[in-house]
Amino acid sequence: MEKRFVQSFKIIVTLLLLQFISACSSAPPLPTATIHPSKTADINSYKYLIGPGDVLNIFVWRNPEVSGSFVVRPDGMITTSLVEDILVSGKTPTELARSVEETLATYLRDPVVTVTVNNFVGPFSEQIRVIGEAAQPQAINYTQHMTLLDVMIQVGGLTEFADGNDAVLVRVENGKQKEYTIEIDELLKEGEINANVDMLPGDIIIIPEAWF
Repeated sequence: MEKRFVQSFKIIVTLLLLQFISACSSAPPLPTATIHPSKTADINSYKYLIGPGDVLNIFVWRNPEVSGSFVVRPDGMITTSLVEDILVSGKTPTELARSVEETLATYLRDPVVTVTVNNFVGPFSEQIRVIGEAAQPQAINYTQHMTLLDVMIQVGGLTEFADGNDAVLVRVENGKQKEYTIEIDELLKEGEINANVDMLPGDIIIIPEAWF
C-alpha cells in the first residue's frame, strides 16, 4: 500500500513538473537588450564620460559649503546640499561643471565650478567587455589609444581551450552592430604585431572555445 502511494505521488509530481515546463516554454521571450553606443567614433576624439560609481570632486569657488565629494548613484545622479538630483552620467567633467554652474546660478551669484573625477568607472557604453575563453573575462575601463594587446594583458591572456584566431570583435558603428574577426593567437603566441588593432569604448570581444 505504501509503495503504491509513493508511486502515485511520483506520478503526480512528474505531471506537475511537465505542466510547469510547458507553461514556461509558452511564455513570451524577453525583449532584446537595448544597445547604448559609445559617443566615441575615433580614437583621437576620446573624452572621458562620467558614470555610476565614479567619485566626483566638485569645487565651487568661494563657496566651500556647497563643494565636496560625491558618489554617482546607479541612476546616474548625485545629490548636493542645494540640489537633490543632478544628472551627471554621460557628461564630461567640463560639461558637468558648466551644467552645475547653471543650476547653482539660481542660488548663488556667478558660481565658478571645477569638477575632477576619482575612482574611474564610467558608463557601460564606454567599457570594453571580454567574454568567453579569456583567462579573466571582465569589463575594462577604456583608456585612450588602448589596443587589443593592452586588453588581453588586462584579462590575463587566453585559456588553454581558446580558439583565439576565431575571436570576434563586436562594435556599433553609425547605429549598426558590426562584427570583425580578430587573430588573438597570432598576436599573443606568434608575436604578429600586425594582428594588434585599436580598441574603442563599447567594444565587445567574444573568444570561442576550440573544437579540438
